Amino acid sequence: MTFFALLAALLLAHFQPWVWSEKLRVRGGRYGNFFQHHFNAGAHQHGRLAWWVATLPVLIVLAMLSAYLAHHAAAFLVLLNIAVLYGCMGFRVFSLDFAAMQTALRAEKLDVAYALLAKHGHVSAPPLSAAELANLAIQYALAMAQRKVFGVMLWFVVFSLLGLGGATGAVLYRLSNFLRSHWTDAAQYGEFAAFAQQVWQALNWLPQRLMAIIFAIVGDFEDALEGWRSQALSWPDALHNIVLASAAGAVGTRLSLQQNEQQIEVGVGEAADADAMQSITGLLWRAMLFWLGFLLLLSIAKVLH
Repeated sequence: MTFFALLAALLLAHFQPWVWSEKLRVRGGRYGNFFQHHFNAGAHQHGRLAWWVATLPVLIVLAMLSAYLAHHAAAFLVLLNIAVLYGCMGFRVFSLDFAAMQTALRAEKLDVAYALLAKHGHVSAPPLSAAELANLAIQYALAMAQRKVFGVMLWFVVFSLLGLGGATGAVLYRLSNFLRSHWTDAAQYGEFAAFAQQVWQALNWLPQRLMAIIFAIVGDFEDALEGWRSQALSWPDALHNIVLASAAGAVGTRLSLQQNEQQIEVGVGEAADADAMQSITGLLWRAMLFWLGFLLLLSIAKVLH
């Protein structure tokens, strides 16, 4: 059931992308602000308490509902998992603009490519060169793929295997990402946001390494692992450093990153361009198919056992 729920959610997200992300972001902001307003006294322990109060009730309800449906209405459990996964996966919205950026860069319409990228994140003020735009777009695409696809899928599978309900794991990952982002973005939160950041880093430890390994398998194995081993591990403060280095090595491109006021280059080959963006798209598709194929084999083995 885990495999089919994932496959259905991915197909739904692909053909009917999530279009309520802005409304959800606004309502989620109110949710985060509520706990910040009532718990933030400027100390680390207040942030820890707020994080648990904000997440634990939601996770307990989902875990209990999943357990009940597993024993009394398995079909409804599948529908619940599909709905939760669909709500947690929002990468397709960006991937459409990512493809449009490639077309704009090939047509040398840098203003169009910049506007598409600026819709989704904070970018430097124009003018930016084609290489700089491609470089930023690839970094953002990999970060979104990790946070809105691979990380969600991994924790969904882990919690399913633990019998805690896959939906619980998916929501834990996405809610942790939201709280970390929402509280960290506001400078006045200070130590209050530290625990949310620590939880997010802990939850990302496994997805980062899984993505890096899969990128190596479906791409240039040697260069991907070399980027992971010799480039990524030397960065002290990069949330998705392993993913970026392994992906750049896997497709044979070079990315330039700003880390702690230093310019760092990872990967091999020529600087990022529209062709490199296309290679990254192919890498992500191959990684997705590999991951789904692996889960299918696990499902078949479980049935035969």
